[in-house]
Amino acid sequence: MLGAIAGDIIGSVFEAKPIKTKEFELFSEQSTFTDDTVLTIAVAEVLLTSGSYADTYRKYYRSFQDRGYGYGFHRWACSNEAGPYYSFGNGSAMRVSPVGWAYNSLAAVLAEAERSAVVSHNHEEGIKGAQAVAAAVYLARTSGSKERIQEFIRQEFGYPLNRRLDEIRPHYCFDVSCQGSVPEAITAFLESDDVEDAIRNAISLGGDSDTMACIAGAIAEAYYREIPEPIENAVYQYLPAALAQITLNFRKKFIDE
Repeated sequence: MLGAIAGDIIGSVFEAKPIKTKEFELFSEQSTFTDDTVLTIAVAEVLLTSGSYADTYRKYYRSFQDRGYGYGFHRWACSNEAGPYYSFGNGSAMRVSPVGWAYNSLAAVLAEAERSAVVSHNHEEGIKGAQAVAAAVYLARTSGSKERIQEFIRQEFGYPLNRRLDEIRPHYCFDVSCQGSVPEAITAFLESDDVEDAIRNAISLGGDSDTMACIAGAIAEAYYREIPEPIENAVYQYLPAALAQITLNFRKKFIDE
């Protein structure tokens, strides 16, 4: 979960100014948390309290309205009566990583990932993106095998994970769909050496940098089980106290046990 937040904050600077290199400053005066962080922590709260996904997403949206939400989510969150809007955007995938920590079977992870998605992203690709990321986090922390993660995601979801980043990078463009960003973010993890490297890989593709780095960072944290102390310390400096507390509570219950 902290890897997801770190990826979001580090990638926030490059969402509007994509880059095609791994050489960049991790944190700057322009770095900030976005909707990726807000909604990841909203999922964590639901898992801690057994609350409602729809109600909690809306509550967090109203508390942190200026964090770069997509137009469809903005319209949905502003209405208590609105149902899902058939989205296949990567918003369902960016927020789901806590689910991969909170359950002890793959079947339970996939079912909960779907529940976290369908309240807004009920398109099959939106559900698939959430399930793929949650499954990758779960397998990263339980199997410790990149080959197992790659094979399961490829077989279960049909994502192309056989391309190298050097093949993807030259022609890759900004894409906010699950099908156009989740496979690339997972590949950024698969080619990484540690959490920082996974985040740098994702950003270097020049796409939806904060979301792709959020996804890659989330899986990398589960796999490597260690976030560099300077990155961890920096993350908490960017988070408001309320968001930091939920993060700490979730980590204490599900990650640092």
